[in-house]
Amino acid sequence: MAETQYILNDQIWEQLLALTDGTAAICFQCGACTATCPWGLVREEILSVRGYMRQAQLGLHNGNENLWLCTTCGQCQVDCPRDVNIPEVFRGLRYLSWEQNQPHGGLSTLLWSVYWNNNPWEQPPSQRNNWAKNLELPDFDAQHHEILYYVGCTASYETRAQKVAQALVKILRFAEVAFGTLGELEPCSGEEVLSLGHKPYFQEIAQKAATTFKERGVTRLVTTDPHSYDAFKNHYPDSIQPVHYSQYLAELIEDDRLHLKFNINDTPVKIAFHDPCYLARHNAEIEAPRRVLAAIPGVEIVELMNTGVDTLCCGGGGGRMWIDTPPGERFSNIRISEAVETGIDILVTACPYCIACLEDSVKGQRIGNLAVMDLAEVVAMALLQGGSS
Repeated sequence: MAETQYILNDQIWEQLLALTDGTAAICFQCGACTATCPWGLVREEILSVRGYMRQAQLGLHNGNENLWLCTTCGQCQVDCPRDVNIPEVFRGLRYLSWEQNQPHGGLSTLLWSVYWNNNPWEQPPSQRNNWAKNLELPDFDAQHHEILYYVGCTASYETRAQKVAQALVKILRFAEVAFGTLGELEPCSGEEVLSLGHKPYFQEIAQKAATTFKERGVTRLVTTDPHSYDAFKNHYPDSIQPVHYSQYLAELIEDDRLHLKFNINDTPVKIAFHDPCYLARHNAEIEAPRRVLAAIPGVEIVELMNTGVDTLCCGGGGGRMWIDTPPGERFSNIRISEAVETGIDILVTACPYCIACLEDSVKGQRIGNLAVMDLAEVVAMALLQGGSS
């Protein structure tokens, strides 16, 4: 096998330094990142995270296809003794691939779709609000609405995720929350572009979206998915106050505005919560979803083997939703096996990517006694069975 040739390049080094704020410099090559990367659970050839960190330190780039394996789940950063922002380094290396016209096959289509359609799902902007065509949602009005419900691209266009958005609308109305949406004018958050490393294009998207929010008087918004929440919270101007919907539901319960009085079934239901990486690891939100589940009578909460900041990535982040993963290399298969071993009835999560990956694994492994549901769907089911009295 021919050895990979590397050429030191000061220009690449300076670019990576600027793209990543020099975060790779403090890595001392201990290898903990490679050891804890979830790809080691499903592949004989592990993802050498340490190798990519060394490349970034030296100003090397070879456009290797393995660069696109990273789901940006952040497990490596949690286990790093120096708290190096390793996902940011991978995003920087990916941007160099874009510059050198070496992206993973098919990902260029995603960026072009965001450019032309304002979403990565290759769907027309005119259909962004089709998921809510019978819900009669009001346009956001800063003078009359306490929050903007930011639906997001995935929940607007992906069929399975649309059900989550519909459930959340029912909950907000049940709690008599004054909210509105931006309908067809809702901007793309750009989180997919950010994950794929095209930081300059992401910054254009973020500036455009931030301008839209400012013009509409938006200050506080509630998101469906943790990825948009992360983009708004950590990569947008501070004038925006994003809240993931699990946090908002917990807030409504604590403020005595959302009452979950009725069992979702006639018998106790065993539920485990799968922490999305971008909620638990990237944003340290672990308790809010569990507080919501604990407020539902008849629910027994069971913890999975890997939970909280040590949650097992579903495999859908970092652009992997748009890259085919062989069945034998899906982290979600391991996660479903863990869920089955606990004897739970429902595996609950709060991320559209997690829902898609986990349900695919349930179907692929032909498991008939385990349901995968979003937190919003579980809450809405309790409301629907109990009514509003």
